[in-house]
Amino acid sequence: MLNRIIKISFSVVGGITGFTLINTILSLVNTQTSYMFQVTIFILSVIFCGTLFYLAGDKTIELVTAAFDKTEQIVQNLSLYELTISSIGAIIGLIIANLIVIPIKNIDIIGLPLALFANVFFACIFFAIGIAVGKRNDSLLDAAKFKKTASSSLSGQKLLDTCTIIDGRILDIVRTGCIDGKMVIPDFVLEELRLIADSQDSLKRAKGKRGLDILNLLQKEFEGIVSVEEFEGIEGNQVDDKLLKVAKKTNSSVITIDMNLNKVAGVHGVKVININDLSNAVKPVALPGDEMTIQLVKDGKEPGQGLGYLEDGTMIVVENGKSFIGKTINIVVTSNLQTSAGRMIFAKPNL
Repeated sequence: MLNRIIKISFSVVGGITGFTLINTILSLVNTQTSYMFQVTIFILSVIFCGTLFYLAGDKTIELVTAAFDKTEQIVQNLSLYELTISSIGAIIGLIIANLIVIPIKNIDIIGLPLALFANVFFACIFFAIGIAVGKRNDSLLDAAKFKKTASSSLSGQKLLDTCTIIDGRILDIVRTGCIDGKMVIPDFVLEELRLIADSQDSLKRAKGKRGLDILNLLQKEFEGIVSVEEFEGIEGNQVDDKLLKVAKKTNSSVITIDMNLNKVAGVHGVKVININDLSNAVKPVALPGDEMTIQLVKDGKEPGQGLGYLEDGTMIVVENGKSFIGKTINIVVTSNLQTSAGRMIFAKPNL
């Protein structure tokens, strides 16, 4: 029904166009013709143009609908910024078109069609230019945001916590040069390392000594970048609490492998670089079938399990390994689990 109404409207427009066209031609020709001839010509032109526009209605509706669908699709894919820029471009195009058509819009017959064409043409051209400019600026803004985020995470002063130093992977990461900026070990972190190294527990004592060795290597290889600094007047009973307060006070990032510290830092608005997340992204894990040698140090949660640790602190759960606690045995990896909290390897004795 709607299509029929539109086609009838087209035929009316066609009739008016035919009437106007014949009237203009007769005025230009300025010949003396009989009244009956003029009426006949007007009727024929109106019927012809009206019929022509009516027949062209279907194709015109199809083209216009397709154009609207395409326009809708383009607009839906635009951001608000891109849509604003492209709209401004279309307005500029219309202004330029109307300035251009001032001398030609009053030309008989072709003046009005040329003016309409110029308006549509320049509006579309500048709309497309606006989209291109908007997309380019959006890309530049996104790149700037990414660069700012990346630089804020990987550059600037960073504080190392105790477990990160003991873990040891920070040494290899710094050697790659992918983390810029100064690295600071607060004096209370160094004191905690010393206490762990003096522990009565042999496992803790070994971890503490490993942490001190890693710290010595960092200071020797990266003198001027890695340093130990004193922070006076920092209140708090726990080292992690003091670390977060120093980070907020000095606008520093924290490098850690502690998932709980990671979460608490997020609550306090402190930027965190999680070594485990970096490891998940770039470091291959032990694959099923890999063989290794490990010392089992204690029993696991499940019956019959034995637990051992790699140098970096990775826990290895050995099925049926309880009877080998205190011994060094060969194992074969069966599976592994890697999360932001760390890595866990499951294995069985390779006897």
